[in-house]
Amino acid sequence: MNLKGLRVSGRRLQSALEEMARIGATAGGGVQRLALADEDKKARDLFVDWLQALKLEIAVDEMGNIFGTRPGAQKALPPVMSGSHIDSQPRGGRFDGILGVMGTLEVLRTLEENNISTARPIAIVAWTSEEGCRFTPAMLGSGVWTGALDRDWVYNRTDLSGRRFEDELIRIGYKGTAPCKKKPVHCYYEYHIEQGPVLEREAKTIGVPRGITGLHWYDIYLEGEANQAGPTPMAGRRDALVTAAEMILKVNELPQRMGGKLVATVGEIQNYPNSRNIIPAKVHFTVDIRSWDDQHAIKAWDLLRNDFEDIAASRGCPINIEETWRVAHAPFDEKRVQLITDCVASLGYSYLPMVSGAGHDASYMSRVCPTAMIFVPSIGGRSHVEVENTRMEDCAAGANVLLHAIVRSANEI
Repeated sequence: MNLKGLRVSGRRLQSALEEMARIGATAGGGVQRLALADEDKKARDLFVDWLQALKLEIAVDEMGNIFGTRPGAQKALPPVMSGSHIDSQPRGGRFDGILGVMGTLEVLRTLEENNISTARPIAIVAWTSEEGCRFTPAMLGSGVWTGALDRDWVYNRTDLSGRRFEDELIRIGYKGTAPCKKKPVHCYYEYHIEQGPVLEREAKTIGVPRGITGLHWYDIYLEGEANQAGPTPMAGRRDALVTAAEMILKVNELPQRMGGKLVATVGEIQNYPNSRNIIPAKVHFTVDIRSWDDQHAIKAWDLLRNDFEDIAASRGCPINIEETWRVAHAPFDEKRVQLITDCVASLGYSYLPMVSGAGHDASYMSRVCPTAMIFVPSIGGRSHVEVENTRMEDCAAGANVLLHAIVRSANEI
């Protein structure tokens, strides 16, 4: 077959995405498949069934990462690897993560139905717990596999209900026996929705990121003093929630104070005892700072931390700050980025060079092998929400780029 004319089946890709979207479907049209929850298990089971139908060599490692390998003519050569994640945000979208897994699956189905062999093996992967919303931080499966995170430390992470990561992995039947340890990989590709408005605004079909911004996560714990809301005078209150509110406004102001080039977000908050007639005694909230310039982000945090300590002192609320996660910005391999660009051009799609503001497993993978990503537009720039959407024509276009990038790479000797 003329490989230049090779294309995926957009209809089959759409069918796979829709079948996955029924697992954990929400009333608002999104999905909720939190890492290691029952819905995650159901989606994993379906994914494994599809890998078995392709007669791939399947392995599940001790972190629950799922690998399916299609042999190459030269089996000893390191594989080309591609994938993403199955877990979602609470009331998240139908494309985030899963498009990269289903896109790679569609590539393998296309190669199989056309009897196309490659020199190198091709491996599909579904990484465990990428989102970081149930068990923090994010990218746990790829983090352990690449050696960036300690396995036992991750095993002991707990969700808000106190459930341990390892216990939940065992409960759903996905604590595998294969060691969660990096192996030689020729290159890694990750296909994803953009999760922002730029591609749609610029009317481009494909985004070609040169890398991923650095991510800095902090957890803030405040101690106030609970009391009855009515009889307690305003003067002298040690209100942990008011203290947190003042700090949260400082987070929102931070990018402007730093002259731009970063974003800062408070996305999670717990208030205790969370009763309408009790002055809050404790508050826990999170801070997320992202920038391509790692030192810029660190300087921003230093400024913010000083603000937090001053506010805590003035309000009489002791503060405890934990640095939960810090991942440096991840530049992608220039050769792989150029190969993606060449594939886009040969297929006739419009494209835009860009940077990813969202974190991905590709960030850790870039530390161990040549890595690149492919983006397709997010309608309205919306992601991590139920209304997240991407046109099916764009999903197929991105999968075609992935197909040609994988085939070309898998035939490199």
